[in-house]
Amino acid sequence: MIRLTRLNNTTLLVNSDLIKFVEESPDTVVTLITGEKIVVREKSGDVLARIVQFRHSVLEGLSLTWDASSAHALISRSAAPFGGERAR
Repeated sequence: MIRLTRLNNTTLLVNSDLIKFVEESPDTVVTLITGEKIVVREKSGDVLARIVQFRHSVLEGLSLTWDASSAHALISRSAAPFGGERAR
């Protein structure tokens, strides 16, 4: 979720996965995949920076729980034909 500011200075949290596009005309309009439009004070570049920062923090959290030994097992299994045992 990213924090944005409506034109009346109230803040709201927006699920960045639901953003379809952001445009400036001249106000910044965030259009969600549902068709809902939200007019915000932030410029489109600021909205983009907040999305990138949020996604970076999510990926950073994933790297803390990454287990390389389980990755090897997944790679070995996916390399086998039809997901079964490797041919000998």
